[in-house]
Amino acid sequence: MFRNRTEAGKRLAQPLIGRRFAADVVVLGLPRGGVPVAAQVATALHAPLDVFIVRKLGVPGHEELAMGAIASGGVRVLNREVLPYVSAAAIDAVAAREEKELARREKEYRGQRSPLDVDGKSVIIVDDGLATGSTMRAAVEALRGMKPRSVLVAVPVAARETCDQFRRDGIDVLCLETPEPFEAVGLWYDDFAQTTDEEVKELLDGPQ
Repeated sequence: MFRNRTEAGKRLAQPLIGRRFAADVVVLGLPRGGVPVAAQVATALHAPLDVFIVRKLGVPGHEELAMGAIASGGVRVLNREVLPYVSAAAIDAVAAREEKELARREKEYRGQRSPLDVDGKSVIIVDDGLATGSTMRAAVEALRGMKPRSVLVAVPVAARETCDQFRRDGIDVLCLETPEPFEAVGLWYDDFAQTTDEEVKELLDGPQ
């Protein structure tokens, strides 16, 4: 369906060009694979590009079960269904560990640049695809706490039920393609090679 993430980003940008965004629109990519897609969207919209990092907070001993997430900007989102079974101390300990990793990645990707301010802005948050959408959902919840004017999730390909559930939950989402059966994001790219940290940094640095 897509040759690579660059082509997917160019195709994703087309319907976004026709939308009426405020002049202060910003584009955020989820690392690492979402950044090449987001870069094409930002270029097409003449908008600034940044990375938005989300780290899951796994329940100790059952790390696959998310008790919440932290994200760029110091935002913490907690899963209220899990909270009664986890102590505040355990949450703080996991969060402290993940905050160190988040800070390391932000420094790695952004260097000395400050994160883009999204307060009052129209935000487009991009990934290379959505399967369950759990990471993107955490990103949206975190972003909403940073008081943007609006948040739009934009992806080239996604599971139809995930996009439908996002809309039922009041999340504005553009899913360019929703093939069935979906199975996995990578199936819909000819080239789905892992995006490297160096590629992310180069895209965020922009043309030299």
